[in-house]
Amino acid sequence: MAASTAMQAFFLPAETAAGGQRFALYHPPSGAPRGAVLFVHAFTEEMNKSRRMAALAARALASSGCGVLQLDLYGCGDSSGEFAEATWSDWLADVQRGARWLQQRHPGMPWLWGHRAGCLLAAQAAQAMGGGYPLLFWQAPAAGKPLLQQFLRLKLAGSMQGGAARGSTEALRQALQAGRPVDVAGYLLNPALASGLEAAALDALAPPAGTPVVWLETTAREPAALLPTSAALLERWRGQGCEVAAEAVPGPAFWQTVEIEEAPALVDATVRHVLRASSPAAATP
Repeated sequence: MAASTAMQAFFLPAETAAGGQRFALYHPPSGAPRGAVLFVHAFTEEMNKSRRMAALAARALASSGCGVLQLDLYGCGDSSGEFAEATWSDWLADVQRGARWLQQRHPGMPWLWGHRAGCLLAAQAAQAMGGGYPLLFWQAPAAGKPLLQQFLRLKLAGSMQGGAARGSTEALRQALQAGRPVDVAGYLLNPALASGLEAAALDALAPPAGTPVVWLETTAREPAALLPTSAALLERWRGQGCEVAAEAVPGPAFWQTVEIEEAPALVDATVRHVLRASSPAAATP
């Protein structure tokens, strides 16, 4: 008998120092279960811009037999806490909490599906849990430092240019390093969150040999191709024994467009690669 495909919204208790509850959406698998996937969302406004795409992909994966859990991290969305209180370690704990919840309902290790900064969180959480978790990355950055720099520049947009902007960005970094929060585009950034993001780098988070990795990017270029930095990093991961499937598909940078946009090719590639890597013939841990 096919499993119910009705999405379930609930609050996941969080028994940590941060406490409270995490808002979650669970998409049960349709038909015979073929695995589980935990979505780790992007940072600040990139998260908000991407909610439509995350929902489309979550529903598509569920329709293909994967149980999918979407979780608002501490201080984000409808979860407990204020963004200003969130730390990188809080978010890592949330990813591990979501993975455990899925493992209680689906045997085996769930896919950790990250988007942008969520890729760094997923990789670091997988390492903290002992490794071996299959990884699905959307538009993964090689490191968090450029993401932090990009975010800090939002405070200067439209008001400063050139050297003045660079100097002001450095002043924001110095404030964070001194333990003072900074207000950027309506987000009060906790120094403990900024430092964790800045220190995260995928080169130091390569999964164990044999771990399936699906790396997907959207691009407006023709022919579609991965970013050179992505291709170089994945070549190093392959050299360490990771089972990498990578693809660039046509589509907009929906996480930063003014209007909410969709990338249907990305959803199709996501389902195709996850199902292929999750098939009985694949060497999934």
